[in-house]
Amino acid sequence: MAKITGIKCIRTRRDGSWTIVKVSTDQDGLYGIGSASDMYAPEAVIQVIEQLLAPVIIGRDAANIEDLWNTMNLSGYWRNGAILQTAIGGIDMALWDIKGKEAGLPVYQLLGGASRSAVACYGHAGGRDIVELKEDVHRFVEEGYTVVRCQLGGYGGGGFLTGKEARLPDNAWKKDAVFDEHAYLHSIPRMFEQLRLTFGPEVQFTHDVHEHLSPIIAIQLAKRLEPYGLFYLEDVLPPEHIGWYHQLRQQSATPQAVGELFVNPQEWTELAKERLIDFIRVRVSKAGGISACRKIAALCEAFGVRTAWQEGGENDPVNQAAAVHLDMAIWNFGIQEINHFRPQEREAFPGIIERRGGYLYVNDKPGLGIDIDEVLAAGLIDEGWDRFAYHRPYPLDRKADGTIVRP
Repeated sequence: MAKITGIKCIRTRRDGSWTIVKVSTDQDGLYGIGSASDMYAPEAVIQVIEQLLAPVIIGRDAANIEDLWNTMNLSGYWRNGAILQTAIGGIDMALWDIKGKEAGLPVYQLLGGASRSAVACYGHAGGRDIVELKEDVHRFVEEGYTVVRCQLGGYGGGGFLTGKEARLPDNAWKKDAVFDEHAYLHSIPRMFEQLRLTFGPEVQFTHDVHEHLSPIIAIQLAKRLEPYGLFYLEDVLPPEHIGWYHQLRQQSATPQAVGELFVNPQEWTELAKERLIDFIRVRVSKAGGISACRKIAALCEAFGVRTAWQEGGENDPVNQAAAVHLDMAIWNFGIQEINHFRPQEREAFPGIIERRGGYLYVNDKPGLGIDIDEVLAAGLIDEGWDRFAYHRPYPLDRKADGTIVRP
C-alpha cells in the first residue's frame, strides 16, 4: 500500500487562478493530481490544505479514500463550506488518480466501467443582440453540438438598461447598465422565439439565469419559456430561495438545472428527493471531489434527476477530467459543460480531455489520464505576478435603486 508523503499546491494560469494539488507517495514516481481552484479565494483554500488537511493525512494509506474523505471533512469541526469542500475535493481527486495508477485502470473503470461511449457536452453561444447570437449558435451547430447555451451578452443580458431607460434616482450609486428583472422577463422569451424560428426544434437550448431574479419573476419566466422546449433553465433561483422550487414545479414544466453554488448536502438532497429539479449542477471540486459526487449521482438516480456537472470558464483541466470520468461511469448522466483552453495551457496539462464535435473523450490512461508539467505550468503565470497581492472579488450587478443582484 502506498503511503502519502507530501501534498503540494501549484498555482498556475496567467493570473494564478488555478490551484492544482499534487499528492506524493512513498512509491517511486507514484503521485496524483486534483483541482482545488477557487478564483475568488485561492489562498484561503491553499492554507486549509497546507495547515489543516496535509498534517492529518500525511503518513496514511492513500488507498483508503473513503476514510480519508471523512477524516478531512471532520478535521475542522465546522464543515460543508465552500473553502473546505474545495480543499477536500482537490485531495480526493488526487487520491482517485493514485488509485487508478496503482490499478492500471482509468478512474471511470474503478467507478463501475463505461455507461456510454463518449460524453455529450454543450456549447456556450452569446451575442450582444439576436443577430450575433444566431451567428454564434450556427457556429456551434456546424461544429457538431446538439445542445447550445444561449445568452444575450453576459449573465443577466437582456435585462440591463441605460441610466436614462432605468430612470435612476438623483443620487444613483450606479449610473448605467443597471439590471431590471421585468426587462429580462420580456426579452428572454423573445430571444428563444427568434431562435426557434431560425433553428427549428432540432437544436436543444439551455439558458443560465445566474440567479438574477426574484422568486415570482423566476416562476413567470419558466412558464413563458415552456413553448420553446428548453433542454433546461439553469440556476433560476439562488440557494437562499430553493424552497420556491416547490411552487416552480407546480407552475411550470420547463426543466430545471441548479447547483452551481451548492456545497452543502442539505441544498441538493430535498430538491432531488422531492423531484423538484431535473439536473444537478454542482462543481465536482466544490462538492468535495469524486467521492462526494458519485454519491450525489446515486442519490439523484433514485429520483430521476440527471447530472450536468458545472465547469465554468475559469475552471482548470483537472476538474474537467474528474467530471468526465464521472460522466462516463454514472447511468444518470445528462450533459457536461465544457471549457476551452489556450494551446499553452493544453501543453502544460498532457492528457487533457479531448473534444471532437459535441462530445468529450477520455484517453484511457491509468488514473485521471491527465498530468501537469510543473515547468510549463509555472511559465503560464504573467511576469510580476504576486500570489499575496491576488484580489478578484466577484463582480456584482445592481438594480436602478442600487440594490445588489444576487449571483
